[in-house]
Amino acid sequence: MLSYHLALISQTEAASAESVMEVAAAVQRQVVRDFAPVWGVAATVEPFARLEQVPTGYWPIIVRDDLNDPSVLGLHLDHHGQPLALVQATNIWSVTVSHEVLEMLADPYGNRLIPGGSLKPGQGVVEYLVEVADPVEAIASAYSVSGVLVSDFVTPEYFTDPVAAAGATYSFTGAVERPRDVADGGVVRWREPLTRNWWQAERTPTGQLQFTDLGVIQGAQLGLRRLVDNRYTSRERIVGVPPDNPYLVAAWERAADEQAAATAWAQEVAGQLTTLVPDGPRSRGRAGPSTSSGHIPCIYSAQYRKTTRSHAK
Repeated sequence: MLSYHLALISQTEAASAESVMEVAAAVQRQVVRDFAPVWGVAATVEPFARLEQVPTGYWPIIVRDDLNDPSVLGLHLDHHGQPLALVQATNIWSVTVSHEVLEMLADPYGNRLIPGGSLKPGQGVVEYLVEVADPVEAIASAYSVSGVLVSDFVTPEYFTDPVAAAGATYSFTGAVERPRDVADGGVVRWREPLTRNWWQAERTPTGQLQFTDLGVIQGAQLGLRRLVDNRYTSRERIVGVPPDNPYLVAAWERAADEQAAATAWAQEVAGQLTTLVPDGPRSRGRAGPSTSSGHIPCIYSAQYRKTTRSHAK
């Protein structure tokens, strides 16, 4: 099986080197354990301190704090036609990194279309753009891997099944239960062949589907996903979520449990190392994670939880 290689780099102090390593490890685990068996892809997700360290052939995912224009976020194609992604450093940037990784793996160039019955009555068969994270992109659908919040994703059956089938899974967490359904805060897009117009569906606060005519979109050589995303980018991906968001608070609690287990394991290993190497320099000191002032650690950081909660009050 062909394996892709992705590089995670931070170009902002808001995403520390330590948090980049932890997010890369969590997303790598998500890809191997959850995504690859469903979508049939293989990939590595590796952290790098600088863009200059990334080997040729890797697809970069770059975290920054100055992506104020929504059209800059997400998938791009470089001058050689290879994918790269830009992520805004918010308090849920790990979810956005996961979102971009999964979508790059399912459709690296953003042009994959799958035919299916339209969500909009009267349109017949349309062509859905394969965006595996967008229909379930809100934090309400996210889940935790190794204490890091990652994006939910839809399955191939989401696009191909004509109707819901018994026992079928349409997203990893079950946030959507039918083909081409849209979770709260999500979005799905398609092209209507007769008029060539693009359409978008999202949920209203009352739970109804809202349809938006995006018109004709030209320039497929730049990537259809890139062009369609220019018309709509969720607010969460730009500014994050309020610190008292219940899904974020629940993620903090899960992260605390994960951290407690990891700390206990680390102490056990450290004790064994002290016995094996009693005079080693590392046995006489204790190294631990630190967060410099001004950093925005990932959502699982205990220090960030305390800081954010005090601000929320």
